[in-house]
Amino acid sequence: MAKTIFEEMGGTYVRQGDYYLPCLSLLEEEQKPVGVWGQRHARYLKQYHKVLYMNLLSSGKLNSYLADIDKQAEEMFFRLVKQLAEKENVTEKLKAENQMLWVQNMNNVRNSAMELVNRNLIYML
Repeated sequence: MAKTIFEEMGGTYVRQGDYYLPCLSLLEEEQKPVGVWGQRHARYLKQYHKVLYMNLLSSGKLNSYLADIDKQAEEMFFRLVKQLAEKENVTEKLKAENQMLWVQNMNNVRNSAMELVNRNLIYML
């Protein structure tokens, strides 16, 4: 019997009951830590961009892609918090004078920065 293209390229089959199934496995990729931003982006890809998600997963690049997105989002978030806090005049002086107002303003700044990161990086393709 002639070899299939799969067998010619070094592939093998295993018998499962009455069927011969190809022995396939995913490529091993270096596992990098993925934070909350990367996990949100993964959920978004899995739900709304299934083809891209499956392509990244099957090529072994999903973890490194998500780790990169997470790093970019984290850097963008801290940069935006700093810029927005300066723009809104949320300073250490305000913190010393009126702690509750400072907390309120910082929460607003952090929420605004989070919305910007989500809109521009996490939930956009």
